Amino acid sequence: MGGSEVALKESIEDAVVVDWAELYRTAFPELVRFLHRKVWDIERAKDLAQETFVRALREEPTKPRAWLFTVAANLARDEARTAIRRKRHLALLKSEAETGPVSEDPAREFESTERQASVQRALDSLGERNQEALLLWDAELSYGEIAETLEIAVGSVGTTLARARERLVKAYRQQEQEDVAHQ
Repeated sequence: MGGSEVALKESIEDAVVVDWAELYRTAFPELVRFLHRKVWDIERAKDLAQETFVRALREEPTKPRAWLFTVAANLARDEARTAIRRKRHLALLKSEAETGPVSEDPAREFESTERQASVQRALDSLGERNQEALLLWDAELSYGEIAETLEIAVGSVGTTLARARERLVKAYRQQEQEDVAHQ
């Protein structure tokens, strides 16, 4: 076998075959959920997820799932910076009444909406790294994928998540206390 044949064989062996249709089917809903918690607008989250897949098809990454979440996080971050520069506020989480069936118990729906808003404010109060760790975990990424996305060691993911959860609980409790004080 000549040198060029060996190089060709090695490049073929190194090539990653990605079933993009299957990856889209499985990862798109998780990506939308991840983005929705970052931009708080379901339609914008879907648009950003589509843009992420378009970029992936152009780049053909070797670890596509982790790459998708990294690019999606960057797109969401860029969008937030643009919104701040334009002095616009990010859209809040749409109420279930707008996107889902009409509730038969308005009091329960109101309580749920208030709880979601409190969780959102608590999450927004966390640092970017803690937010991303929790949102990636919530999007059901593996520890390896979270590590790659956050650029940390796989062994650090559990500790990072535990600390982020503690900070989220603390921020949520503080938010509840502030809400009670303002009533």
